[in-house]
Amino acid sequence: MSARPLLLFFYSSTSGRSRRAEGFLAQVLQRRRNHESFRLRQVDVDAHPDLVERFRVDEVPTLIVVADKRVQARLSVPRGSADISKALARWLN
Repeated sequence: MSARPLLLFFYSSTSGRSRRAEGFLAQVLQRRRNHESFRLRQVDVDAHPDLVERFRVDEVPTLIVVADKRVQARLSVPRGSADISKALARWLN
C-alpha cells in the first residue's frame, strides 16, 4: 500500500478567502471521516516563500496534492466544498 498523499494548503493569514477555504476543506474531510486520507500541511505563503516558488503558487488559497513525489492535483481559489470534493474525489472515501 502506498503512503497517504500529502495535501498542501497554501494560505495567507490576512486573506478572508483563505479562512473560508479552510472551513470548506474541514467540511470535506469531516464528511465520511476523510481526515486520515491525507497528510495535511498548512503552508503560510508569507512564512514560506520558497515553497510558494517551488510549487508555483500564484493565488491563495491553493490546494495541492502530492503523491508518488509528483503533483497529482491542484485547485486554486476553491469557491466551496463542492470544488474541493471534486478535486480530491479520487482520494476520498
